[in-house]
This record gives sequence, C-alpha cells and structure tokens, in this order.
Amino acid sequence: MPLDLDRIDEATLALLYLGLHDERRAWKGFDWDATDRLHARGLLADPRNKNKSVVLTDEGLAAAKAACARLFGEESDA
Repeated sequence: MPLDLDRIDEATLALLYLGLHDERRAWKGFDWDATDRLHARGLLADPRNKNKSVVLTDEGLAAAKAACARLFGEESDA
C-alpha cells in the first residue's frame, strides 16, 4: 500500500510535540526516515547523534504545535 509520507511526517511532528521536555527536546523514538525528512525541512536539528532526544527548531516547534492541534485537538462546540 502506498503511504503518504507528508501525513506520516505531520503525525511524527505532532507526537514529538506531545513528548516535549526542556522546552524544545523530545525523545527520538520515531522512524529515522521520518526524522531525517523533518530535519531536511528545517524542523528538527540533526537527529543523527548519540543523544536520546532531538531538538525542534523555532519553525519546527510552531509546526509541531499546529500539527498536534490539527490532528489531536478536540473540536470546539462554538
């Protein structure tokens, strides 16, 4: 089955946002191809290191927050 990599990346980014600690760091327990694509788009610092966490850039933090709200936020009754 063909997969939509953009949707996978958006979900990965949203899940990274849910796991934030130290304001910009999130545990990097996600698919390496997805984190490499997010890094190539400038949303993550280079994930290929010995650290157990990855750092979101300013743009990545904003995109992650928006993705989290879009994918996981409750719809308003307003």
